[in-house]
Amino acid sequence: MKAIHIFNVVPALPEPLSGLRRFAYNLRWTWDHDSIELFRRLDSELWESTGHNPVRLLGALDQSQLEAAAQDETILAQVEQEVHQLDEYLASKATWYQRTHTSVEGLRVAYFSAEFGLTECLSIFAGGLGILAGDHLKSASNLGIPLVAVGLLYQQGYFSQYLSAAGWQQESYADNDFQNLPLTLEKQPDGGALHIQVDICGRPVSAQIWRVSVGRVSLFLLDTNIPENGPGDRKITDQLYGGDLEMRLKQEILLGIGGCTALQALGIEPSVYHMNEGHSAFLSLEWTRQLMEKHKLSFGEAREISSAGLIFTGHTPVPAGHDYFPPSLIERYLGNFAQHLGLAMSDFLTLGRQNHADSSEQFCMTVLALRMASVSNGVSKLHGHVSREMWQGLWPGVPVNEIPIGHVTNGVHFRSWNSNEMNRLYDRYLGPHWRENQADPKLWLRVDSIPPEELWRTHERRRERLVAFARRRLRSQLVRRGAPRSTIDAADEVLDPAALTIGFARRFATYKRATLLLRDTARLERILNQPGRPVQILFAGKAHPRDEAGKALIQQIMKLAQQKEFRRRLVFLEDYDMAVARALVQGCDVWLNTPMRPLEASGTSGMKALANGALNLSTLDGWWDEAWQYAAARGSFVGWAIGRGEKYETQEYQDQVEAAALYDLLESEIVPAFYERNLDGLPRRWIGYMKSSIGTLSYSFNAQRMVKDYTTDFYTAAHRRCQRLLADGAKKARALAAWLGRVAAEWSNVAVKNVDAIRENDIRVGDQIRVQARVHLGNLAPDDVAVELYLGRLNSDGQITCAASILMQCTGQENGTQIYEAKGVPCQCSGRNGYTVRVRPFHADETRRFLPGLIRWPDEPAVKDKAA
Repeated sequence: MKAIHIFNVVPALPEPLSGLRRFAYNLRWTWDHDSIELFRRLDSELWESTGHNPVRLLGALDQSQLEAAAQDETILAQVEQEVHQLDEYLASKATWYQRTHTSVEGLRVAYFSAEFGLTECLSIFAGGLGILAGDHLKSASNLGIPLVAVGLLYQQGYFSQYLSAAGWQQESYADNDFQNLPLTLEKQPDGGALHIQVDICGRPVSAQIWRVSVGRVSLFLLDTNIPENGPGDRKITDQLYGGDLEMRLKQEILLGIGGCTALQALGIEPSVYHMNEGHSAFLSLEWTRQLMEKHKLSFGEAREISSAGLIFTGHTPVPAGHDYFPPSLIERYLGNFAQHLGLAMSDFLTLGRQNHADSSEQFCMTVLALRMASVSNGVSKLHGHVSREMWQGLWPGVPVNEIPIGHVTNGVHFRSWNSNEMNRLYDRYLGPHWRENQADPKLWLRVDSIPPEELWRTHERRRERLVAFARRRLRSQLVRRGAPRSTIDAADEVLDPAALTIGFARRFATYKRATLLLRDTARLERILNQPGRPVQILFAGKAHPRDEAGKALIQQIMKLAQQKEFRRRLVFLEDYDMAVARALVQGCDVWLNTPMRPLEASGTSGMKALANGALNLSTLDGWWDEAWQYAAARGSFVGWAIGRGEKYETQEYQDQVEAAALYDLLESEIVPAFYERNLDGLPRRWIGYMKSSIGTLSYSFNAQRMVKDYTTDFYTAAHRRCQRLLADGAKKARALAAWLGRVAAEWSNVAVKNVDAIRENDIRVGDQIRVQARVHLGNLAPDDVAVELYLGRLNSDGQITCAASILMQCTGQENGTQIYEAKGVPCQCSGRNGYTVRVRPFHADETRRFLPGLIRWPDEPAVKDKAA
């Protein structure tokens, strides 16, 4: 029965406790253990049963409990202290950004993502991408970055996982009750909800806007489940990654175009937009449209401005993981939008295609983002290399190492993931400023000052709590499945609080190889049950609802866990979420990761374990490849590598070799080191490993360092570029667009006619050469291009490797060609060397070094990219 009137009931907090509501609605509490302890103190069982949701907790507390708390002086003092600390935090004018970037005026970053993992009670994330986005916002808040964020508020979010008696994953979806979440609805001056409209397939779709306060950062979430919309449109924000391809397109139109529209309605004018994955790439076109309208610009002119302020971060190292849409679907949903941009549909579609000449190629959101953004990056050093190889086709003729995709390695927000005990240990021995200076390598050298017995006892307590947590969770899983009483009671005896504990928790995609450790069950059984040196493994993770192969991996683990030999040593924890992740990374001794190289873009769970004192055991992929190489160069121990990044002929053989290497490491190095005890009972060698890992890696693999990198290297530079192009009525943008149009139209006439070297064939190291080239520029002027000498070592195929590019100078003109020369070029390496010459467009205001399709080498046919 539908209600004829809707109203909201809020908790009746006694006046002395009114401050509770204030900091319950600011997610700073998610990384403040004192705030969490205060909520837990009000009712610890209710805190757990409400999913660590303070808003729901306050609404569910009995009024008598609230009245009693209002009379408790210690609670009142803590409430007052927490409110005071929140006020001080929000009002602070001494943040890192304010101290460091005093010359930057007017920067405002808008960070878009399809998911945000901020707290387990706000189910709008599926996994690592969302967790990374959440940690980005938390660190931006701590650093004082002027940043807002935009996403979608899903009515059901991502699924909850439960397993059948046969160990097969099942999914259930529960509606989020927005009124009982730490959200506030954005209102108009008259008190009504603020709505925006987006054209989706030729009809207006309305959305209301919710705000989540993340410390100093505001996250705005769009919600279409409102009466103004029809039933189909109300479901656009129903499920994260739910529905079919058409629903995915609707969500991405809402996120990108609707998100920009929402910021405009809120009076927020970002100068920089950061797209976290390609889901939000339509924002690049909506921002361009807004600039066209506001400044009376053409699409090309406005695109120069928007491109200057667009940052794109990709997270997916395989082509199949990116969003592709049929051209017919794009035309049906975005035909009107293309007209508003002044683009023919063929030109609009070209923006999302690698090959502009292929009218059958699908529209790719990542390609759109790469074409529109002036800066693009992967999320680890290895992933940057993989991305350059994957998207080389967008820049034909550009060497793979120069493809304009860099990297900013991911990091994690330590205070959200560290145990309270570990944070306090760092407070004592690193000093309280460690919370603000985590990217300082000198600070982490103080880890050596932590007494071994304190570090070990802290870690032992967390392992004990992990075992207790796992037992409780396993018992509830068995009860829900209807297991026999004897099986339920046996849950209290699984795991050993003193045993070496290995954790594996992540999305169950096949490339992550969750069952690599299970490949030889007889050998594994001997490792787990060795007398006096037991080992235990905790697994957790979800497979995508449509990933049958991933579900089969979970079932394989469950079947093994039910066997007598493994029942006490191997546990799978259902419904992996942030609470489960925290318990695991805080309590495990070893963190296992076994992806197929190079299919892990970064991975961050091992970083969370690292800061809690766990040691990583992983194949060399994602962040661990980078960490391992860095530590090896320094001679520091940080954990174990499974293999050395080799690639074998078949996956079957790869799995066989790396599983054997994994067992060897456990048997010969890891288990002996853990159980080696000194006379005082401490595993001092293992503790030394823990200190070395924390001290060597923590400064680099944290989100403070990550967000500082984005701010210093990308945000501030993009802001300055954007403001420069906007100045004087966008005079520079208009000129730049006109120049680019002229260069693109004339590029087919550009040619390198011949290249001459003034030197003998045999050259000694240290000698210098002079190279001269004749270049035909058509109607372009020498100032329109950069002519470069490209030289380096030759491989066995005669290809130039490890190349350097040297700008050549125009020294004259002869018979309609320009003469360019490079003088005094040193020869630094012996062996086979070679060189060639290339031409690329150049303009002082064009920040992109390479423009798609606009590069010329000797004897190269002309190819022009319409989307350049």
